[in-house]
Amino acid sequence: MDYTVGRVAALANVTVRTLHHYDEIGLLSPSGRTPAGYRTYNEADLDRLHRVLAYRELGFPLDEIAAIVADESTDTMGHLRRQRDLLLARIDRLSGMVAAVDREMESQRMGIALTPEERFEVFGDWEPVPGYGEQAERRWGHTDEWRQAQERMSGFAKEDFVRMQAEQAEWVRRLLAAMDEGVAPDSERAMDLAEEHRGLIGLLYDCSPARHVQIAEMYANEPEQLNFLVPPDQQRPGTGAFICAAARANARRSGE
Repeated sequence: MDYTVGRVAALANVTVRTLHHYDEIGLLSPSGRTPAGYRTYNEADLDRLHRVLAYRELGFPLDEIAAIVADESTDTMGHLRRQRDLLLARIDRLSGMVAAVDREMESQRMGIALTPEERFEVFGDWEPVPGYGEQAERRWGHTDEWRQAQERMSGFAKEDFVRMQAEQAEWVRRLLAAMDEGVAPDSERAMDLAEEHRGLIGLLYDCSPARHVQIAEMYANEPEQLNFLVPPDQQRPGTGAFICAAARANARRSGE
């Protein structure tokens, strides 16, 4: 089946002028003619056009595209495999760019007082839960606790964030060690860990033992919240439930 220039332009979502340009530079020339002398494209021409447009979308200049599609050693499957590999590489690059934007959003929310250089130094590639900051603001942005945390963090320096991250990492290490050793969640050791965690939260906003229980219940019931506290690759089975049980025991110990 043969296709006119106008029909091909409509199918490929390009202009007739683009097709004429491709013809002029020898990138894609129609193979046939109508009895009236109008040039037409066949199926092979359309296959070539598809490859041209695919490589153009991937950012190749036209002279390089001409060399690629003219390579007779590469068949259609070879071109498709190459395009797929290039698309996957582009997806990886774009995913990295999205992650970088998410990190900057997180830094803006959590590092208000930091300079750009300090943000990169402190937060690095830290992204425990993609988009967590935006989720948290939607969920708690209207609360007094959120406003209190934002107010306190606005006065933090780089050293404050570094110290908080180090303290949380050390707390997680000791929590997991206790779980690995079979420590009961209502033991003194577990309750002391719960009290320490309540103190870490208290650096950002006032957190009573009863409120700490509510927060710990989220760790037990909402995996994304637990991921923010304990990296997923470090979690043990029942980590959230252990934290919750320890927080409840600690609240009882405190009389709440």
